[in-house]
Amino acid sequence: MPSLKFLLMLDAVSCAVMGVGLVAAAPVISNLTAIPTALSVTAGLLLLPTALFMAITATRLIENPVAVWTIVLGNGAWAVASLLLIATGLLRPNAFGLTVIAVQAMVVGVIALLEAAAYQNTRRQAA
Repeated sequence: MPSLKFLLMLDAVSCAVMGVGLVAAAPVISNLTAIPTALSVTAGLLLLPTALFMAITATRLIENPVAVWTIVLGNGAWAVASLLLIATGLLRPNAFGLTVIAVQAMVVGVIALLEAAAYQNTRRQAA
């Protein structure tokens, strides 16, 4: 299993890349997916400080349980919210947009589970 620090840094980098991409390419993304440009920009802007928080947490010598669980729960909430946007009909993307949202929700959910497991493993090893 990858280390918690590795997973947090991977999460930070992926959030930063996705955030910049969503902001920079929002009109193109909207044309391809039928996801509103404003939603892509807003999501991208939310991801940038999140990435910074994750990177800071990943580089600390001692894990901060509150920071780690904030990241894990935030990832879980992001994944669930992504799926709820579709399930409730609040967002009506085209087929490609549905696929993009579903895949990113699954990836974020898996990352959250891996981070939680890695944190628990770190705690067991420390005990």
